[in-house]
Amino acid sequence: MRVVLHENTRLGYAADSLAGLSVGDALGAQYFMVGPKVDDLLNGIVPPPVWEWTDDTEMACSVYWLLLEKQLIDQDLLAQVFAERCEPNRGYGVGAFTILHNVRKGVPWRDAAGAAFDGQGSCGNGAAMRVAPLGAYHVGEPARAAAQAALSAEVTHAHAEGVAGAVAVAVAASVAAAGRISGVRPKPGPFLDAVLALTPESTVRKGISRARRMLHLPPDEVAYELGNGNLVTAQDTVPFTLWAAAKHLDDYPEAIRTCVRVGGDIDTTAAIVGGIVASFTGADGIPESWLASREPLPTWLNETL
Repeated sequence: MRVVLHENTRLGYAADSLAGLSVGDALGAQYFMVGPKVDDLLNGIVPPPVWEWTDDTEMACSVYWLLLEKQLIDQDLLAQVFAERCEPNRGYGVGAFTILHNVRKGVPWRDAAGAAFDGQGSCGNGAAMRVAPLGAYHVGEPARAAAQAALSAEVTHAHAEGVAGAVAVAVAASVAAAGRISGVRPKPGPFLDAVLALTPESTVRKGISRARRMLHLPPDEVAYELGNGNLVTAQDTVPFTLWAAAKHLDDYPEAIRTCVRVGGDIDTTAAIVGGIVASFTGADGIPESWLASREPLPTWLNETL
């Protein structure tokens, strides 16, 4: 579906996705700490505020900031701001931190990303965790979302699987946002079909195809088969998150509870799912108390070049 929208509307959709991503990230991160119990969340009880967000949100904010400034992915500038804004205490993985540290020292981002993991490049879930707002911005233009997502991924993830994960999430957010405009919730099967149509051949795509055949199964079983992000790779993370988003596209709290329930890399799975689902529900779908409990987003988000 080709949709012609005012720029502020596109940015609004991206902002809603960022809200969903950041709340999912911040809430999910609470379950790596001693105290918060999964059973409590399943019963509607959330941890006390403030919920600090992680590198997922920090990098997603840079993606959104770039949309504010350029309306597209400028890879050189994105690499620059990723490196400048990287706060190690936000939970960056060793691979991502090394790449961004080298970029900050002046190493060209293509060289830094390509050298990771003995020259294979990263296939981690980092490119997927930050990209949903980019997909929501390209509402109704999933092919454009896919192309821009690939550019955003390559800055840190030179491995084809890392790129495929980002493409899949961005397409999902674009399709979800298009459903919001039409007022029709995409059914889970066709929703995943739309994602599969634009996801490059990869292990990630094979996982999403498996997810498409598992829509009748409970989340624990699906996560056991597809992965829950515990390996911190796109292959082990994205298929389950697409399944969870497809199943709960109109129910943000249940979507996040599903991620927490299955464990693994909870902040990242909840960030991905939250960003996609909020592309459909808007920020109004996020419980007000959850949004208020999330740490405020970084002050630089509204800075200009």
